[in-house]
Amino acid sequence: MPATLLRLSLALLLLSTAPALAHPVTVRSCNRDVTFDAAPSRAIANDVNLVEMMLALKLQDRMVGYTGVSGWKTLDETLREGVRELPELSPQYPSREVLLGADADFYFAGWNYGMKVGGEVTPETLSSFGIKVYELSESCIHIMRKGKPSMDDMFTDLLNLGRIFGVEGRAEALVAGYRKGLEATTRRIGAIAKPVRVFVYDSGEEKPFTSGRFGIPTAMIEAAGGVNVMDDVEKSWTEVSWEPVIERNPEVIVIVNYGEVTAEQKIAFMRENPAFRNIDAVKNDRFVILQYVEATPGPRNIQAIARLADALHPRNM
Repeated sequence: MPATLLRLSLALLLLSTAPALAHPVTVRSCNRDVTFDAAPSRAIANDVNLVEMMLALKLQDRMVGYTGVSGWKTLDETLREGVRELPELSPQYPSREVLLGADADFYFAGWNYGMKVGGEVTPETLSSFGIKVYELSESCIHIMRKGKPSMDDMFTDLLNLGRIFGVEGRAEALVAGYRKGLEATTRRIGAIAKPVRVFVYDSGEEKPFTSGRFGIPTAMIEAAGGVNVMDDVEKSWTEVSWEPVIERNPEVIVIVNYGEVTAEQKIAFMRENPAFRNIDAVKNDRFVILQYVEATPGPRNIQAIARLADALHPRNM
């Protein structure tokens, strides 16, 4: 075979055995299909839990900054170390100008996690500027009908981010590890004859802000062998009155810790208020503190579920 023809044959063979390019890829984001012709290189994530999802996938080098943290929450050491080289572009929800000023090409956010329905920053308002948006799955309930959340929602977000950024293997390995962690918790607590009644206390004294049927704490509580006493509230996070909390008599109260009012102050408020003295959780001092980043969709959910399961079923440990 002539040398030229041999070289051509070898080139064709190499082309036929080379791996296919990862892009373009199309992922489902709430009620939209979003196509990425190339992996984003100037990404921004809003809120601590979404930033940590990016960090878990080691995508810091694809980010130009983050938003929506210091206006409400304090960075812990894990997150501070992960984003040490990245600027916080806005302490709360970013404006469109903030995203354009950073020359962003990707925004990872959610409804009420950096975007508001009808606001100036939405997938539609950003599309004409070449900024593509991936929406946190838990938040999709604000714009469409969806089923109750499960931990698969968080896993789906990680896997979709893996596809978007061309790190599918990394995402798949991460999710496989999280699934094993969940399975270990399920085995440890064993068969549950009756789920433990749990109330999630986020904030508020006159009326409590809590997680309803569509918030990720519902999925976490169920994975830990409990039931959210506000499971019939057709919201993700919402304000309710104290009357149904007292009537439903939670056995355990999950305190979400963030903001100016500390978890200890929230617990003291419930202990000292005569209206709550007959609630089982208050009588038996069964409070579980979850940091905000643990109680919203993200990598820390799995360890938080394990800790919650220990608190709900101490005799099974």
